[in-house]
Amino acid sequence: MKKTKKNQFRYAFAVNQPLANNPKHQFAQNHALMLYRANALYSFIPKNACSTLRFSLALENGCIRDEKDINWIHANNGTFRASLREAITADYTFVVLRCPFRRLASVFLDKFVSKDVPSWQYIDAMGREIALDDLTFYHFVNSLARPQIRNANIHWRPQVDFLLYEHYHDVFCVERFAQAISKLEELLQFSVRDARPLTRHGLDQFSLLNHGSFANVPIKELMVMKAEEKLPGIASLYDKAAYQAVATSYREDVALYRETCPDGELLALSDVVSGNG
Repeated sequence: MKKTKKNQFRYAFAVNQPLANNPKHQFAQNHALMLYRANALYSFIPKNACSTLRFSLALENGCIRDEKDINWIHANNGTFRASLREAITADYTFVVLRCPFRRLASVFLDKFVSKDVPSWQYIDAMGREIALDDLTFYHFVNSLARPQIRNANIHWRPQVDFLLYEHYHDVFCVERFAQAISKLEELLQFSVRDARPLTRHGLDQFSLLNHGSFANVPIKELMVMKAEEKLPGIASLYDKAAYQAVATSYREDVALYRETCPDGELLALSDVVSGNG
């Protein structure tokens, strides 16, 4: 995505009806948040450092004071939502992308192994055809070939759906997040505060197992590992079949990440094969 003087919407022109009735545009605009002092717009994508950025945004916009107020952000996802006028006239726009393979592994290890709310929403979307305890990562990613499952929850919905614009002033990636922190501080005087120690969503608190494949290990066994502060590493959660399932169902996300984050860390099939060897 290259810089552009005009904020050109990505989905607005696709449907010849009132913009308020355009579901793809409205979804993207509903996930666009304003940094008011800088007249900047941030498109937030769940599992892409979004708690860190929403926490930092709430601090910058003067709605919370410090880390003791972290839970405020979870009740205020829409508080800083951009209006149409704000989205059109924003002086600076940015988004944070993530390797699609790493993003899905992260949501599974975070939300599913912990049996958090999104995992039960998934089970409901699947018509309760499988017990959560018996769900494996391969079963999860293979089921995402179905659009109604792929779009059932924002934590695994494709990243392209969150893009409000055809082009952003800056596209950052989670895998090189230090670049985002530095650029936002330099350009906007916007200080990014790491929320991971507060939300405990990251994998940094676990000992990661990077050999063998855990693609077909059920959640009930992964829960035992997690209680022992161990989890599969990202690559070891995949096998070839799981990798190909994601590559197919999320091919737009893969292409987007490859195009806009060339210095990122797109998980390669060779990473999976070598890690499982």
